[in-house]
Amino acid sequence: IEYIDSYYYNKLEYTRFSSSVGKFVGFTERGVKNAEYWNSNPSYLSAMRAQKEGYCLNSIQIDYTAA
Repeated sequence: IEYIDSYYYNKLEYTRFSSSVGKFVGFTERGVKNAEYWNSNPSYLSAMRAQKEGYCLNSIQIDYTAA
């Protein structure tokens, strides 16, 4: 299970957080700056890492029983 939080502008993904990587990754010049800023904030980064447990792991049983 992986939690992904992507940010788009004009149909172009510029920044993504992936729980498997554990940090933000930028794909454009602006996205790299955003990723560096967000990765430098340990409390925000740990909150994003906790989203996997809070969002994905609580919902997995619902999704598997529906399938």
